[in-house]
Amino acid sequence: MPGVNGRATQADVARLAGVSQATVSLILNGGDTGRRRVGEQTRQRVLDAMRMTGYVANPAAQRLAGGRTRIIGVFTYEPVFPRDSRDFYHPFLIGVEAQAEELGCDLLFFTSTPSSSGRRLLVDGSRRLGVADGCVLLGRHDDKRDLADLLGRDYPFAFIGRRESDAGTVPYVAADYATATREVVERLFALGHERVGFLGDLRQDEPSADRASGYHQAVRAARRRPVVLDGTGLSGGEALDLLGDNGLTAAVVWPSGLAPEIRSAALARGMSVPGDLSLAQLGDAEDGLPDAVDWTGFRIPRERMGAGAVQLLVAQLDSPTALGADALRRSLPCTVVPGRTAGAPEHGRAGAARPG
Repeated sequence: MPGVNGRATQADVARLAGVSQATVSLILNGGDTGRRRVGEQTRQRVLDAMRMTGYVANPAAQRLAGGRTRIIGVFTYEPVFPRDSRDFYHPFLIGVEAQAEELGCDLLFFTSTPSSSGRRLLVDGSRRLGVADGCVLLGRHDDKRDLADLLGRDYPFAFIGRRESDAGTVPYVAADYATATREVVERLFALGHERVGFLGDLRQDEPSADRASGYHQAVRAARRRPVVLDGTGLSGGEALDLLGDNGLTAAVVWPSGLAPEIRSAALARGMSVPGDLSLAQLGDAEDGLPDAVDWTGFRIPRERMGAGAVQLLVAQLDSPTALGADALRRSLPCTVVPGRTAGAPEHGRAGAARPG
């Protein structure tokens, strides 16, 4: 019979199965060890008692009876829940949701406890993750302590985007930024630009490093000199001046939101894009705002990455020891788009019409 609060308890299950409450707890929480110590007949009696009392609704019992809770956690390092369909993170979450639905899994969002810097951390709230079978992680700025903690506990997870850790192999589904960037830069050289610059975020997080790697691959293959410029904190006009000071007629820009500002500054000075200056965005605009400009660059397979992360997580749950390091690291191609913001150089150089 159910307990006084109307819900079955472990004690109810124990009485019905004719075992001690400690035995019920061992079966629920002991995994393979519990199975060996209790025996299959006793275990089956406990399972039958759970079903008869309704205790199977408890997540731990579901994990036992079906192998898993079929709950997938989603943790984001930044507040990325979409405000509307134009939000940069919206396609990632659409992919996660669609794949989870296809696999018959529920989603549970973890917000954890914000750190003093305002970014969320799993380190202080990682015990909550035990409610789910595993977790999909998302966010530009991860925390290496979190990754080391998850790897040390053998907790199943998959990151959307390439991430590395000294603690072991981080399972991820990433976009192949290096190849896409290389192809975009190669296109600019093929259009006749002698010097192509890389302008943007020079931090060594994995997404930025991958883009920089692709740029350097293309420059070396073309036997040209790299021009790598830090655009952090610059306005569109300041960035345009920086390109002009370095004699550039073409540049690839990351983060992508800086490219429209440079274009606007160039047009305000009477310059043409792509006549005086060719620009390429290294990915989708992160602000999610509509832009009528047909940008040269590449598109990130965001929805496929979200779905792929769920697939990778489920693959770990189905075969926890069968996946090698290579199978845990998956990269998807980006879609390179020619666009209309890059063309053959026609005039002088970027910044030539700088106001006096």
